Amino acid sequence: MKAKDVRDLSDEEMAVELKNLREGLFRLRFRQVAENTRNAPEITGLRRDIARVLTVMRERELAAKKGR
Repeated sequence: MKAKDVRDLSDEEMAVELKNLREGLFRLRFRQVAENTRNAPEITGLRRDIARVLTVMRERELAAKKGR
């Protein structure tokens, strides 16, 4: 997911996307432990997507505070 794609989402859509990404990361970690597989690139990608969503959410929060 690109940062541009994240910025195009509404606040509610971002919250849902963040929840889905965190659930996906949990499942991937669980599967990694249970099956002894290596999914490092997938885990890294999910963590970066989560960071992108959180960054855009924080940018919007700061912009809202600045606009007061």
